[in-house]
Amino acid sequence: DRPHRHRGGNGSVAGGWSCGRSADAYVIRRGRGRTVIAGYPWFTDWGRDTFIALRGLCLATGRVETARRFLVEWAGTVSRGMLPNRFPDQGKPEYNSVDASLWYVIVVHELFEAAQAAGHRIPERDRTRLLDAIDAILVGYANGTRYRIQLDEDGLLACGEPGVALTWMDARIGEWAVTRRIGKPVEVQALWLNALWIGSRCLRRRWAMLYEHGRDTFHERFWNAERGYLYDVIDCDHHSGEMDAALRPNQLLAIGGLPMSLLSGPRAESVVRAAEERLLTPLGLRSLAPGEPGYAPKYA
Repeated sequence: DRPHRHRGGNGSVAGGWSCGRSADAYVIRRGRGRTVIAGYPWFTDWGRDTFIALRGLCLATGRVETARRFLVEWAGTVSRGMLPNRFPDQGKPEYNSVDASLWYVIVVHELFEAAQAAGHRIPERDRTRLLDAIDAILVGYANGTRYRIQLDEDGLLACGEPGVALTWMDARIGEWAVTRRIGKPVEVQALWLNALWIGSRCLRRRWAMLYEHGRDTFHERFWNAERGYLYDVIDCDHHSGEMDAALRPNQLLAIGGLPMSLLSGPRAESVVRAAEERLLTPLGLRSLAPGEPGYAPKYA
């Protein structure tokens, strides 16, 4: 179960081996199982970070068995449709993320695909446990769970209430959420609709119907024709029709990086062009475009 000897960016086998060895440092023990630490020196394991990182640490490196053990271990932590976003050093797990559970669904799907491609058999007991976890997540979100996370009648997923920050933009000062994103954030819809699509392929017809309804609503309501890209949040603060048009990178998940793309053609090209022109820097993407309300050009 060691990392494959991929060639590095300089064409050397050693470079790839070094990357694989470095990746191993993030795989840690939790009880009798394994998990992924979010960062050194002080972060513990975070649900969102773990599931995103598993795609690179395990699936991209061919470590299907390690990924299986991770995901089976996490399956037992589903509570009211949610997976923990953080395991503090002391105390109980914290269920305070809208997207961690949805990322879990994505990665389980990608595990199944990677296992099939590699000819790796996942034990039936584990497959059932993973599918049960996916169904529990979709049912929990559809019926409604913590922090007003609930399927809306338009097929999209609403979430959030004052004092909590449920998306990856979760910086808080006391009870003040620095980036207020209550309502229907764009990347949450991309993850939700992908999760429904995955559920429809391996579980229930109900999820297919919800996926089709939500996808149509997404195309209708999220496109900002005036600016040529997607709204960051719609129905802000759960007020129907109130939109946040700030240009942020979150919408990129609607056009790539997930199993099912929601946007293609000229609209997708327009989104990429806006991100390239206003968000791209030599070090990555800005989280907010210059000129938008609240943009801070310098931080110290």
